Amino acid sequence: MTDTPAALPPEITVFERGWLCANNILFTGPAEAAVVDTGYHTGAAETVQRVEQALGGRPLERILNTHLHSDHCGGNAALQARWPAAHTAIPPDQLAQVRDWDPIALSYEPTGQYCPPFRVDAVLAPGHTVELGARAWQIHAAPGHDPHAIILFEPVSRTLISGDALWENGFGVVFPELEGHPGFADVAATLDLIGQLAPRIVIPGHGKVFSDVGQALERARSRLAFFRADPVKHALHAAKVLLKYKLMEWQSQPVDAAYAWLTQTACIQQVHARFFAAEGERPWFDAMVESLVQSGALRLEGDVLHDA
Repeated sequence: MTDTPAALPPEITVFERGWLCANNILFTGPAEAAVVDTGYHTGAAETVQRVEQALGGRPLERILNTHLHSDHCGGNAALQARWPAAHTAIPPDQLAQVRDWDPIALSYEPTGQYCPPFRVDAVLAPGHTVELGARAWQIHAAPGHDPHAIILFEPVSRTLISGDALWENGFGVVFPELEGHPGFADVAATLDLIGQLAPRIVIPGHGKVFSDVGQALERARSRLAFFRADPVKHALHAAKVLLKYKLMEWQSQPVDAAYAWLTQTACIQQVHARFFAAEGERPWFDAMVESLVQSGALRLEGDVLHDA
């Protein structure tokens, strides 16, 4: 679905993609055509098709990413193949990992996901601005969900591109916490930053564009307080999210095959070892599946799991 509310600057088109693929934000107008975030690799052909159709024959000149999780940059390679001259900019600190293509350091192998290798030309340095649609967008560091993430803010229209730092109902899994590194405080600081910026409208990484920013921040802070009070619940939530995400990619999978994937996925193995070592791995997996089925996130038909 294409969702371009009247409140957005006219040069912005948002392709709302769901949860497997992050939203794509296309900038047109008199300036260079640019796209922020490109979705998961399984949706790359659709990403190219939508961008191509919206551009109507003009080239895509720039690709930017709020962070390098696979659902936000999985379409980079396909867009670069279609428009080889497209200049690509990513958040700082991961330039060498992309240029050397390290799928472990970039989180793709540990999370059991995939991202096609892509070229990078520059970094989006916090404290600087980037011109998009003939407007100067501020680049702000937004650690928490991902330590390298950035958000983009345009102060005249007060439009925020928030990535996974703020959704209408929450924020992304706090991955550093799963690895034993502090992350919750960074989430809090990023939410405070967004509050200080006081955006009028937010384009999130997932879900619809929204303008009730105060309520969204209140919900996010409440969710953060819940997880900070009980990090084990956050860890279980994260494991379920990774399993659900993989089922969205598979669409269906035998239960035993899904369990085999879990046993080979380093991030989930780390969660089990750090937070649930007293529980057997298969019973722990089965309990997660049952919980996801009961919540309506998955369907179980015989010995086959289906995305719901």
